[in-house]
Amino acid sequence: MSFFKNPDWLEKYNYPYTAFEQIPATVFDEINQRLDQKQSSDPLVTVMIAAWNEEVNLLRCVATLAAMAAATPFEILVVNNNSTDKTQQTIDSLHVRTVFQPIQGPGPARQLGLENAKGKYILLADADCFYPNCWMDEMLKVLTQPSVVCVYGRYSFISEEGYSRWQLSVLETAKDVIAEYRHLNRPYLNTYGISMGFVREFALKIGFVMKNVRGEDGRLAYALMSYGKIKQVKSNSARAWTGARTLKRDGSFFSLFTKRVVKEIKGLFFNLHSKAPKEIEKL
Repeated sequence: MSFFKNPDWLEKYNYPYTAFEQIPATVFDEINQRLDQKQSSDPLVTVMIAAWNEEVNLLRCVATLAAMAAATPFEILVVNNNSTDKTQQTIDSLHVRTVFQPIQGPGPARQLGLENAKGKYILLADADCFYPNCWMDEMLKVLTQPSVVCVYGRYSFISEEGYSRWQLSVLETAKDVIAEYRHLNRPYLNTYGISMGFVREFALKIGFVMKNVRGEDGRLAYALMSYGKIKQVKSNSARAWTGARTLKRDGSFFSLFTKRVVKEIKGLFFNLHSKAPKEIEKL
């Protein structure tokens, strides 16, 4: 984790464009050259991205994935989840596989991706996130361990005006500590599509929820526990990075930190107990 500034490697992929029309063909050419070198027609891993109105963010995400240092054969599969902007044009300009899901929601989008994936292992990535070049290797180190069926990684926020890196580091440290505690009895509550992996064979037997609700990732992870273990990927170097736009909903840093701490304190007693079958409906 970087405590005082954003990692230097982010700058290379933090393109300044705000619309598809602004993206030069040379940028697509550079990314596609790396994709052609890295992707396989017979992949062991499918990196699945569900995208809804992410015409520029998707470019940044795929650019980081194209720079993976992984030796494992992989493919990138982008699910266009009924986007109304030019997300499809961005996808068509990149050398990635794609499918279109007209049913709105991350569950339906990821279900279609799951059905069309070629890899034995699935890694979920968010269209608005950046991934370090060791991310795939670190996720697979844990996912391929005996009896493991699902993994989740840590993530950090990119600092910007009003949210300094040291403040975000405090938030992330608290989040990681709480996740360790929550993992003891309810590891599936830590599984988020921003950085998550699972065995496709078992996921196909379960499937994602086919309606537009939050927590579809946790629901799948919960059901996967009947086939094996959920483990956390603790490598800080493998953290996914995302913008602070979700944090802004809670206002200032002090406001959001207070709200989130209070929420987690209220959940401490809940997490003391072993899992109950009906609790997954609350996700």
